[in-house]
Amino acid sequence: MTSAVNGPAAAEAEASLRADARENRQKILAAARHLFATKGIDVPMSAIAREAEVGMATLYRRFPTRQDLLIEVFAEQFAQCAAIVEAALADPDAWRGLCTAVEGLAAMQAEDHGFSAAFVGRLPQASMVAEKLRQGVAGFQQLIHRAKNSGRLRRDFTFDDLALVLMANSGVVQNAPNSTAAASKRLVGYLLDAFRTDGTPRRPLPPPVPTDLTRVAFPSTPR
Repeated sequence: MTSAVNGPAAAEAEASLRADARENRQKILAAARHLFATKGIDVPMSAIAREAEVGMATLYRRFPTRQDLLIEVFAEQFAQCAAIVEAALADPDAWRGLCTAVEGLAAMQAEDHGFSAAFVGRLPQASMVAEKLRQGVAGFQQLIHRAKNSGRLRRDFTFDDLALVLMANSGVVQNAPNSTAAASKRLVGYLLDAFRTDGTPRRPLPPPVPTDLTRVAFPSTPR
């Protein structure tokens, strides 16, 4: 008799706990995604717990390490990166494919500066991320090779120049908080124009973006 009464009640309680766990997990991921994007990936775990309105024990029960949390938060971006490269490789126009991939990666960086920091700095030690990184590198190498063979990418361009693009774009992300996306597009437009051969038709640059030169040149100057 006791078993018959307690069975359904126990099952309902377990289902409720599972629902609470799922809700807490989603709250943690949403909070981490927001804080990584706005504050950077070194934001304290305690700040993430406060933002999610959960206790530290709950946070660490769901994500034992910061790396576990980073991987989960940026899983969607990893998939998006792979999709960008795959779409670029599928483009029969090699130069357009390369431009599309560079623009797409820079746009992701401009949208969420925490992603690029996590991808190139904190996460390559994780096997899943290391494999994604290897695939991304191989894809971009292939894009570069195709664009050179098409005669539209300058011969002295190397994969390391992609890092220069992201480094420069990172400066835009940090110094143009009110117009990051537009400023990033303008910068990448200039850089891609520098990478093309003289015989490659110029593409119109994205519109100019008003900037605060004083803020950039003298960041510590009181205003």
